[in-house]
Amino acid sequence: MAFFGLFSKEKKETLDKGLEKTKQSFLSKLARTIVGKSKVDDEVLDNLEEVLITSDVGVETTLKIIDRIEQRVARDKVLGTDELNSILKEEIASLLEENNSGNTQNFGITKVDNQPFVIMVVGVNGVGKTTTIGKLANQFKQNNLKVVLGAADTFRAAAVDQLIIWSERVGVPIVQQGMGADPASVAFDTLQSAKSQNADVVIIDTAGRLHNKVNLMNELSKIKRVMEKVIPGAPHEILLVLDGSTGQNAFEQAKQFSLATDINALAITKLDGTAKGGVVIGISDQMKIPVKYIGVGEGINDLQLFDKNEFVDSLFS
Repeated sequence: MAFFGLFSKEKKETLDKGLEKTKQSFLSKLARTIVGKSKVDDEVLDNLEEVLITSDVGVETTLKIIDRIEQRVARDKVLGTDELNSILKEEIASLLEENNSGNTQNFGITKVDNQPFVIMVVGVNGVGKTTTIGKLANQFKQNNLKVVLGAADTFRAAAVDQLIIWSERVGVPIVQQGMGADPASVAFDTLQSAKSQNADVVIIDTAGRLHNKVNLMNELSKIKRVMEKVIPGAPHEILLVLDGSTGQNAFEQAKQFSLATDINALAITKLDGTAKGGVVIGISDQMKIPVKYIGVGEGINDLQLFDKNEFVDSLFS
């Protein structure tokens, strides 16, 4: 049975708990905007705009939401404040990019031509990149998938060491050549090893430097070219890990990394420790990249496959 078939109730409880700080902050601010008001007017909309911006939804996405609600007010003439929550839920859900992974049984991955599914993970140091890789490996293994890790973040010795610890903790093989090795060489060896082991999933860690985008772009491009030679179409997913607690700074990182490589999925971590969970909405809307995974707790099973409707329901529950 699928992992989420067994733990869907537990998953929802974890999500609700993980979003508690964001929810309390957002809903309390929202409640204050409609105190003493029976209908949505200009004052309510002005206050709502401030609530969304201070909840780290982002200015552009906030203006888009306000504009859509204004259109509803103009169309329906009178819009009661009691309807505001349900309307906001609809509008926010419509702005979140659809996560089309669909395959919850395999935690969002699908093998291509019977080859291993290759994920290249990018993100700056400190966002929880290595932890996310470890938790992903654990979830894949829980779904009876064979996983191989590749330690291609060879810029920092700590990155390799941390990934080795995670490989031992989860019980999956790792390919590593130590600090200072050529990242592309590590990626090449990892994919070769994964093919020989008939693995289902390969997760490649990469260096998280942004101080020189040209070097970063060149390095990531080289890694991609080498992987393509071993498994056509690899990497199938370029997953950007962002720290949700940094709010709008996470959005800036997403923009910078999108200039360096073709990101097609996002993992947003540390949402349980912040009231800035609204950043999920803004990043997904502005970047047009689906949020695939969210971290809503420190436990090894607290990385969840993102479902936009579950997320919005939890935010407003």
